[in-house]
Amino acid sequence: MSTETVVLDEKVYPYMLSVSVHEHPVLASLREETHQLKNAIMQISPEQGQFMTFIVELLGAKKALELGTFTGYSALVVALALPADGKLISCDINTDWTDIAKNYWQAAHVADKIDLRIAPGLETLQNLLDEGEAETFDFIFIDADKNNYLHYYEASLKLLRPGGVIAIDNVLWSGKVADPDNQDRGTQHIRELNQHVYDDERVTMTLVPIADGMTLVRKKI
Repeated sequence: MSTETVVLDEKVYPYMLSVSVHEHPVLASLREETHQLKNAIMQISPEQGQFMTFIVELLGAKKALELGTFTGYSALVVALALPADGKLISCDINTDWTDIAKNYWQAAHVADKIDLRIAPGLETLQNLLDEGEAETFDFIFIDADKNNYLHYYEASLKLLRPGGVIAIDNVLWSGKVADPDNQDRGTQHIRELNQHVYDDERVTMTLVPIADGMTLVRKKI
């Protein structure tokens, strides 16, 4: 029993992975290649990926959206969890990263499930709303530029079906959000988003201390 979350130290973390994570071999290969990049920290952790798999399967999701593709690990996680007729719209602006992603999506035989949109995220979200896609998505993952987090959340909530789930990454921001002396723009925007979601009566939410913190938001029915 414990009244607080157990700290995942250098012994507990590997043990947790060993009895928890079933990582697809293509996911493992993608994670290894991404680890060589200078921006490798932008990739989600394997346990976070598995947690997202669990959510997508629990929802019985068929239609998903993600903001922030990077090298495609999170997209691959979601696509593998979707049924054969499922579809993921993945949004990014950097083709150098998404070119890596495409290779692994092909290798895992899920490329036909993924619709990659290269454009600013807010533009893609607005286009989807203009096309009549409001309240049609089962699952949405937000992991893009932090300055637009609140805007991404509001647009995503319009696209999410009642009972659907939004997962928002990096909400603990390496602990910076808890430091009152840290007033950089990214940190302030995440604080604003965190408080906004906490106060939002349109949803139920929980902040899960996994990886860099992930907030799960369920749109009320």
